[in-house]
Amino acid sequence: MKMRYVVLAVGALALASTGFAQDSRGTATATIGGEEVTIDYGQPQLKGRDLQELMKQLPPDRIWRAGVNQVSTLTTGADLVIGGTKVPAGKYSVYVHAGETGGWSFILNKDLGVPLGQIFEGAPDNMKNEPWPHLGDYTEAIKDQEVVRAEMKPVKGAAPADSFTMKFVPAGDGADLTLAWGDLAWKVDVKPAK
Repeated sequence: MKMRYVVLAVGALALASTGFAQDSRGTATATIGGEEVTIDYGQPQLKGRDLQELMKQLPPDRIWRAGVNQVSTLTTGADLVIGGTKVPAGKYSVYVHAGETGGWSFILNKDLGVPLGQIFEGAPDNMKNEPWPHLGDYTEAIKDQEVVRAEMKPVKGAAPADSFTMKFVPAGDGADLTLAWGDLAWKVDVKPAK
């Protein structure tokens, strides 16, 4: 199992980055239902690569970690409704299902990742305890811990984005969460639970 994770970790790192320190972390925040909602995520860069070709490298279940390096997380102090599904206050890992035909779904999962040192023997000392997403084994390992899998709607991006970005855009009493990379952008509605 450990060797499988090492192969998957190396392959996934190649998908989004060529090293631990080359990509930055991003944060998206909004106040929804009177409480702060924060997404912390890695920002891979295309650096001239083709996004469609990168997405072809996803595992058979087409689950992408919605970032790079450490697990991406959403933390909310209030109960939310995301894409029509109620999400209790708490902290969740963030993934994306990138369908082969182009449809994307936003996923939150109760599992907050696995320490990098458990899956990659060559992890630098300062990264060994950092939580890493499930790479290549999402469906068999943690799919049963999903809180939401909401279909996202494609939107027109302002301009092609070399860096993967997530942002909240106010909408009514909630916000639209937009994910953009390359010439693609998708959104899902995030509202306060009533």
